[in-house]
Amino acid sequence: MSHSQTTPARIVKATRRWIGTPYHDQASVRGVGCDCLGLLRGVWRDVVGPEPMPVPPYSRDWGEVGPVEVLAGAARAAMQELDVAEARAGDVILFRMRSGAIAKHVGILSSKTTFIHAYERTGVIEEHLTPAWQRRIAFAFRFPVR
Repeated sequence: MSHSQTTPARIVKATRRWIGTPYHDQASVRGVGCDCLGLLRGVWRDVVGPEPMPVPPYSRDWGEVGPVEVLAGAARAAMQELDVAEARAGDVILFRMRSGAIAKHVGILSSKTTFIHAYERTGVIEEHLTPAWQRRIAFAFRFPVR
């Protein structure tokens, strides 16, 4: 019997391998540098395979507003969207960092109470999903089954 590559345990294990990777804007190289989207891209390559679409250049402005949720739209095209309350370990969460702004930060849940993400001053870390982080969650997605 073969095991799916995209089980929650495999996704969390693959994501934890990125912990300690320095922050580098728009990069996606484990141990060398990545940003939050680069972390997701790298985990995708590790557990799913080739990236499903090219990533256009993007702004780091967490206060950016607009009618189009670009990151959520791309995630929706490649993954199953979930109700945020249904998210579990191994699922992708998108954060709206400022009220009224579009969602521009990505993390991967490592448990119901912790997540892994790349943050500018810390690089890739695992931390508690505090109330401050919880209230910023705008979207949740599940990796496709493979």
